[in-house]
Amino acid sequence: MQNVHTLARAVKMLVLDVDGVLTDGSIYLTDSGEELKAFNAQDGLGMTLLRQSGVTLAIISGRNTRCVEVRAQALGVAHLYQGIGNKAEAFAQLLADTGLTPADCAYIGDDVIDLPVMRQVGLAVAVPDAPHLVQSHAHYVTGRTGGRGAVRELCELILQAQGKLDAALARYLA
Repeated sequence: MQNVHTLARAVKMLVLDVDGVLTDGSIYLTDSGEELKAFNAQDGLGMTLLRQSGVTLAIISGRNTRCVEVRAQALGVAHLYQGIGNKAEAFAQLLADTGLTPADCAYIGDDVIDLPVMRQVGLAVAVPDAPHLVQSHAHYVTGRTGGRGAVRELCELILQAQGKLDAALARYLA
């Protein structure tokens, strides 16, 4: 298996799942049927730092909710695909839209619906509470769980591998 830092060095786009990755996987429903999600602020800052370093952000989610659209806009996510039953088809469209190759991409997921994309990308990442099958197809399994810093961990890993972490954090240390 290739060194994770070597794979992360080539990442030009980070593609994320939502439920179980950007959230802890819980789905909250109000009495009126509105869906609510809790997002981690540290994950959000990690995504912002990564985007500011030149890495494109994309989301492919099986569910379709307004709160994900709002969060994606706030974080500058360039490509948002929601309500997706076949993530491989959405990923193919994303590649066509961006002109990137699978090797240019990292993907972080938590369940079997993510495997068709994870098996294509240059850097496949799973969260630690993903099923064993999903973890077995990952180049890297985060130490932090979904919605609890897994995305921040991955963003910092990519920034470190690309030699950009110190510059990304410099303004906070001045």
